[in-house]
Order: sequence, then structure tokens, then C-alpha cells
Amino acid sequence: MILINLLPHREAARKRRKEAFQVAMFASFLAGLAIAAIVYWWFQMMIGEQQGRNAFLQSEIQVLEGQIKEIATIEEEIAALRARQKAVEDLQSDRNLPVHLLSELVRQLPDGVYITSLKQADQVITMQGMAQSNERVSEMLRNLADNTPWFSKPELVEIVAANVALSPRDQRRVASFNVRFRLMRTSEAQKAMDGASAPRAAGG
Repeated sequence: MILINLLPHREAARKRRKEAFQVAMFASFLAGLAIAAIVYWWFQMMIGEQQGRNAFLQSEIQVLEGQIKEIATIEEEIAALRARQKAVEDLQSDRNLPVHLLSELVRQLPDGVYITSLKQADQVITMQGMAQSNERVSEMLRNLADNTPWFSKPELVEIVAANVALSPRDQRRVASFNVRFRLMRTSEAQKAMDGASAPRAAGG
């Protein structure tokens, strides 16, 4: 009978399997390392692209903010120009206000009402005078409030009874009054006249 010693072959096979396992483990490690490197590189690339987009958006935002500031500055300049234009137009139209003031007073003052003092502060008119009776003062206030677009908000500041000497023997009892009202600008009076004529045009 022939006896064969298989121990060396088994040891060699075990060694080969061990070496193959180690090689497989090392290859798996290298593959995992490569995959991790690829994933890391991909994430870094995505982060870099996002940072680039963020930087671009930030620069665009700064450009837009600058444009918005320029627009705001332009709007302020336009508003200032319009305000100056309106001031010039008001000054031009206000040159005729004394004419309108006197002509309207002539129209609206009832008979028996006389003006002794007339003062203007901006658009506020203070008027003092005398009337034959309190009823004439009331009529004057109604006329100033309702019959002209050039006056608004008439206010009776004071009314007192007084005596006026027309001659040494002729003493008259009168009502001395102090009235305050607002003189409208030309543009304001025109709007009031247009507003008053619109209902009449619609009714006609």
C-alpha cells in the first residue's frame, strides 16, 4: 500500500486561499478608497459650482441694489423738480390773486357792509369792517362761503356794536366785525369751478 502525505498540499492550499483573501480585501479597500475619493471630488465640485453661483448671484444682487439706489435718487430728483415747478407755477398764478380778492369782495359784499382793514398772510385773509346790522354780516359770511370758488372757510372772529359819527349830529349804530377766510390759489379755484360745473353738465 502506498501512503501519500497530503499535509504540505493542504498547507499550500490554505496559504493560497489566505493570500487570495488578503488580495481581495486589499482590492476592496482600494476600490472603496477610490469610490470615496470620487464621491469627495464630486461633492467638492458641486460645492464649488454652488459657491460660484452664489458669488454670481451676490454680485448681481449688488448690481441691482446699486440700480435701485440710482432709481431712488432719480425719483427724489424728479419729485424735487416737480415741487419746484409747482412752486414756480403757484408764484405765477399768485400774482393775480390780489385782483381776484378785490373783484370777488366787490361782488360778494352786501349793501351796507364796508371794509376798513384788509391783511393777507400767505393765503389767510383777515378783514375788518362795519355793517349796518348783524344780518348784513351773516349775509356776507354766507356769500363768502357759498357764492365764490375763490374763498373758503370764512370765520367770524369778532363782532361788536359800535357807534359811527357821520356828522356831529348824526350818530349811527353799526356792527363792527373781524372776519378771517382763506384765499384759494388759481389751481384750487379752478378745481372748485370744474367740480361745480360737472353736476350741471350731467343734469343738462
